Amino acid sequence: MHATTIYEISCVEISCVIALRVGEPQSPPDGQAPYYLSKTDLVTATLRAKIVRGELPPGSQVRQRELAEEFKVSPTPIREAMRRLEAEGLLSYDAHIGVSVVEVDFGPTVENFRIRAALESLCASLAAEKATDLDLADIEKAMHALHAGSDSEYARLNREFHLRIYTTARSPLLFSMIRRLWDAFGVGPTLARNHKQSREQHEKLLAALASHDAEKAEVIAREHVLTGIKRTGTLRR
Repeated sequence: MHATTIYEISCVEISCVIALRVGEPQSPPDGQAPYYLSKTDLVTATLRAKIVRGELPPGSQVRQRELAEEFKVSPTPIREAMRRLEAEGLLSYDAHIGVSVVEVDFGPTVENFRIRAALESLCASLAAEKATDLDLADIEKAMHALHAGSDSEYARLNREFHLRIYTTARSPLLFSMIRRLWDAFGVGPTLARNHKQSREQHEKLLAALASHDAEKAEVIAREHVLTGIKRTGTLRR
């Protein structure tokens, strides 16, 4: 068990799992100024992680009082966290049953893929324009780690590789939107690509970034996301 003021969450901005303490400064990457996380931020991140990992399965009820007792906080940050997760599409409110984890449905998930394709292609384009030699070295290192890793590590390393590209765009708002969509993909359609196909696409994307070809990076990133859908029917237009 963690101490009551510590919540272990997935911190994708720095591509690792860290322990965060309420009210204490955190050290972000690239020498940026320390930032503080509120109780609401921590509760939101922890609940999101539980939903993504399946610890709170689809359809399960989420009760404010129980969560306040679990996190040892007042109802206010719980209420705000639940509002945020409802806005992200992870929770839903029903007048008869209250708040519950959203049931998985392939239609909205395909929609999420399409939104991801639009946002990530834009982000890749910006990354190609702004990438430094250090950025490119980090991305290449992440790519090699991904394709040298085991199957059990693939999902985590793949996430780290892609999010390292998107931090290179240096657009906090865009990165935050993409991260939320990735967080929503704890469950959903499986990928149609095998590792060999993914590697080929990753290498093409890295080459486009290295040559600072924004247009090519945008096209590759969009295609990479959309061809990842395992189609059970026609992709709705």
